[in-house]
Amino acid sequence: MKISFSTLGCPRWTWQEITATAHDLGYDGVEVRGVGQDISAPSIPQFADENIAGTLEKLAKLKLAIPCLASEICFHLPETEERVARETEAYAILAKKLGAPYVRVMAAPAVPQPMGAPDEGFIKAEARKLGEIAGRHGVTLLIETNGVWANSEKLARLIEDVNSQNVAVLWDIHHPYRYFYESPETTYANIGKSVKHVHLKDSVAEGAHIRYAMPGFGDVPFEETVVLLKDKGYANFYSLEWVKRWDLTLEEPGIVFAHYASLMRSL
Repeated sequence: MKISFSTLGCPRWTWQEITATAHDLGYDGVEVRGVGQDISAPSIPQFADENIAGTLEKLAKLKLAIPCLASEICFHLPETEERVARETEAYAILAKKLGAPYVRVMAAPAVPQPMGAPDEGFIKAEARKLGEIAGRHGVTLLIETNGVWANSEKLARLIEDVNSQNVAVLWDIHHPYRYFYESPETTYANIGKSVKHVHLKDSVAEGAHIRYAMPGFGDVPFEETVVLLKDKGYANFYSLEWVKRWDLTLEEPGIVFAHYASLMRSL
């Protein structure tokens, strides 16, 4: 089982602190979604052309991979089409340099809750176009199960209609369960064959409010999903997405990252 954590969970750490902690806790990789003030991966100094060789050398010594670049790209709006194409190209170029096979994108607003009615025709056409951009660099775009696309049946139809070898799925296990009441078995039946990367997180519903919790301390079927994926032969990364960057009241990353590594080893 290969595990990683998203840098979303440690917004105050330096790149050196991130990679050293991942190595010391026995992680296999680090999913990049910002470092410090640089939320966009192409802006991170360690990934600049003059520094990237040294960065890759240090990652190799620590036996760490970068399984996915989690971009902020949301491609559901026609008015952002040109900017999205430029950002996708930049992320795909960087992913190829880093040996990262996947770039996470979203086909809805960058919030977990379902909002509005998407222009599905535009989104299908845009996903095909962006997939072609990524494919030129040997990279696959992963559409996350967030927003309306956390409805896994709906996302499965989108992936089928797009029909691109460079467009697949990132399964954030939280959102289909929390917002559409899907069991892991239902979600997997719909999108399992397209899942290339997994986000794990947990929460507790307190009325209309959702409070994120350390893995295993909420009521999301966390362990059941991992067991299901293992039984189905999933062999890619299980990445902890601890949303500390967006909620500084959450537990500190060192505590949560250590807990997650221990929990995943127990499974």
